[in-house]
Amino acid sequence: MNKRWKHSKTTVYNIGYHLIWCSKYRRKVLVGEVESRLRELILEKAGQFDAEINTMQIMPDHVHLFVKSTPVLSPHFIVQQLKGYTSRILRKEFSELRSRIPTLWTRSYYCESVGHISEDSVKKYIEEQKNQ
Repeated sequence: MNKRWKHSKTTVYNIGYHLIWCSKYRRKVLVGEVESRLRELILEKAGQFDAEINTMQIMPDHVHLFVKSTPVLSPHFIVQQLKGYTSRILRKEFSELRSRIPTLWTRSYYCESVGHISEDSVKKYIEEQKNQ
């Protein structure tokens, strides 16, 4: 059961971020096996630093995430960890990513904090990305 509030020793919180980042030059490289492996790597890495990937949609040239985290994790840290980890491993496993683009991800990203009221709207938006 997914509870709205999380607890630590000294904090009660509900922190969510809508994160988006793009492949370098918006190249449509996040398809097929790369997409599947990227999904696995994002979930694996997020689990290592206690972030919960609530909703994920991988488009051919960008990634949408709805991430729930603790108050001590900044959005920048989350994105930095996910982009760095996935880029390093995907470029090692898929040589075509090294030959087509100099780096896997752009340096920029989009971040919006999400409150309880708009949480369902963000989830629906992310889930419907491939239907557009």
